[in-house]
Order: sequence, then C-alpha cells, then structure tokens
Amino acid sequence: MRLGNLKIFIFCIILYSQSTISLYGDDSIKSVPLINLEDLSPTFEEDKDELEKAEEKNNTTSDNENLYDASTSIKNDKIYVNLKALDKITAKTSDFRLAVGEKKFFGALEIKALKCQMSEGADISDTVAYLQVKDLSAKDNNQVFLFNGWTFASSPTLQSLDHPVYDLWITSCENI
Repeated sequence: MRLGNLKIFIFCIILYSQSTISLYGDDSIKSVPLINLEDLSPTFEEDKDELEKAEEKNNTTSDNENLYDASTSIKNDKIYVNLKALDKITAKTSDFRLAVGEKKFFGALEIKALKCQMSEGADISDTVAYLQVKDLSAKDNNQVFLFNGWTFASSPTLQSLDHPVYDLWITSCENI
C-alpha cells in the first residue's frame, strides 16, 4: 500500500505544479502597443537620410532640366518623348522628357530617342517611339544596344526593355 500512496502523492504534486505554473504564466503576458506600419522604413535601405538627400539632389537637377526643356519647347518645335522609368531595386519611378536625337542617362542606362509619332490604325491611334538603350554598367568594349526598336504607349510590354534593374516605357509624345 505504501507504493500506491506514493503514486497518489506524486500525482498530486504534479497536478498542483501545473495549475500554479499556468497562474503565474498569465501574469507574465503583457500587451504591446500597436505599430503603425506606415512609420516603418524598408529594411533594404541602409541609410534613409542619405538616400533622400541623393534623391533630392537628383530631383532638383531634373526639375532644372524640366524647366529648361519647357522654356526651349516654347522657343522651338522639337519633338519630345515623355518616358517613365522604374528602378526595381529602390522601387522609385521617374518621369522625364527626352528630345528626339538627344541622349539621357537613367542609372546605368543611356537612352536615345530617334523618332516619335502617332500610329494610325483601323480603329485606334497610338503613340510610338523608336528608342535605343545601352547598358553602361557592362565594362566590355562591345557596346551593343540593350534595346533597339519601336515601343508603344498603349502596350508597353509588346516591345519592352529587358533589364534586371530598370524598366522603361513611353507615356506620350509632344509637338507631333
């Protein structure tokens, strides 16, 4: 009988310890304030202030270029191509205007527009542009075009730029 009493005693101690542990566990749970997800910065950015300063510097130079382009478009009848570019790493888009025959740099890309016109179809009209794009990050002597052809505003994926970091598409043309 002594062995039976020992089993009951051990069972009671285990039951008592489990019930008291759960009581102490309830006291240790604390509520945490909610986090506003909009205040969190992305983890891939090393220093947000540095990137914002660089972006502001680029924006001020592009604003100056846009003001210069706007003033020259009033004086002459150059044809301009309006482009939108996406940097896939930083997820930032940039709009810029490129005169036909001029070169513009976006990141490691050199973009040159050769022609911009309206395409007349049976039922629809579309803006099309002939672009030449070089990737300057490649250090070889053979500088071939990354993209050389017509691109369409209504369907930018029909003839698209194939680059792992940048996307580029036409939005419209001016003075055509």
